[in-house]
Amino acid sequence: MRILVIGANGQIGRIVVDKLKDSEHTPVAMVRKEDQAAAFKDEGVEAVFGDLEQDISRAFDNIDTVVFTAGSGPHTGADKTILIDQEGAMESIDLARENGVKHFVMVSGLGVENARQAGEKMRPYMHAKYRADEHLKQSGLSYTILRPGLLTNDPATDKVELFVNQPEPGEVTRADVASVLAEIVNQKPADRVYYLLGGQTPVGELF
Repeated sequence: MRILVIGANGQIGRIVVDKLKDSEHTPVAMVRKEDQAAAFKDEGVEAVFGDLEQDISRAFDNIDTVVFTAGSGPHTGADKTILIDQEGAMESIDLARENGVKHFVMVSGLGVENARQAGEKMRPYMHAKYRADEHLKQSGLSYTILRPGLLTNDPATDKVELFVNQPEPGEVTRADVASVLAEIVNQKPADRVYYLLGGQTPVGELF
């Protein structure tokens, strides 16, 4: 399968691409800059240009699954957060549906359904992610939404815990999030929302 990774140049996205590259799937990295595309191509990975603030329709040609890992980052204002994390995600969902994508995997965040209770800085991000999640649920696409806890840059453990109900706050490594995303691509759990924290269950035994 051809897997479009939106946000491929991000910390999680890069690991997802590497894992998919070593699998039976073909990752397609969506990037915004020429040097990013060149870096992926040097690694033997197909890259397509796409800016979530502009037209990204060409990126969806001949794609089977989408993994949306993009985010505006912690140092942007609320306007950029809405453009990327909400509007960009929602347009990606619409384009996936129009192009016959079989499964859409969304990286969201733990607690987004309680956006109004978040601190002032985090509120736009949480609200945007929640709106995107709800849009995906109503899109008619087969989907998996993954809501990880606080992300860390610690080494991968390859052991996590998945929850179907919102757990107490906790942490999970970005590398482990990427491993779970790759497993979701393989297993395609349909129309499910999962919460993810570090834990003791091997990633390969989650589904």
